[in-house]
Amino acid sequence: MEGNTKKLAAPQRKHNRLERAKVKLLASYYGHPARDLKLICITGSTGKSTVAHFVHEILRTASQPVAILASDHPIKATVLHKFLNDSWKAKATYVIITAPAASLESDTFYGLPVYAAALTDFVPSGLNDADLNSYLNAKSNLFKMNPEVVVLNRDDSHYADFANFRGRNETLTYGTSSDSDIRIDHSKLYRKGTEVNLAFGTRVFTVASFLTGEPVVSYMACAAAIATSLNIAPAVIAEGIANYVPKEG
Repeated sequence: MEGNTKKLAAPQRKHNRLERAKVKLLASYYGHPARDLKLICITGSTGKSTVAHFVHEILRTASQPVAILASDHPIKATVLHKFLNDSWKAKATYVIITAPAASLESDTFYGLPVYAAALTDFVPSGLNDADLNSYLNAKSNLFKMNPEVVVLNRDDSHYADFANFRGRNETLTYGTSSDSDIRIDHSKLYRKGTEVNLAFGTRVFTVASFLTGEPVVSYMACAAAIATSLNIAPAVIAEGIANYVPKEG
């Protein structure tokens, strides 16, 4: 088994070297626009796009120039770097990008100056041990990119696997745990929406969304943690989250 693993690892390393060369070439071709942008990258098994859109609306509410590239499918390097260039041309300050495991594993994000890296959750259901480790390593790649800010889900069963990652300037956790920086104090699930009371230090504020379901509670807390790291006021966070209404279809 060990020999087979080594045989499989070599082609993957070769693929990654080629991908890194490709992304370096793309970054150079576009003039390294990411250097002038604050990249907020969100990874996780579920909820990446929802959190991304929450943060997008929060920043729009805060009158910040922002662009978003949100997808639950792998993002190609050509698409990513063109998007960064287009965002720079549009004079965006912040860029929000979802980071699927497949894109992280293939080094699509290699060399980018990530400002904030956030994790929604880690739910590797149905994976064997080898695939689990591969998936975990892929997600970890984002947090190894030396981001200014790291945001982690304290309630996630795999929190211990990510707890050692720290942001250069700030590390925030969110969840129902009393040790969370952004603490979920109370939540209400309605037929047509979700409401959550969040506590940050001595401040307590309420956020609400038209989205329904228990996972939305965690997604709103994640978005609030990211926005808090950007020094956005609770009232603006609440308004931004409320503003997000998914397009049908």
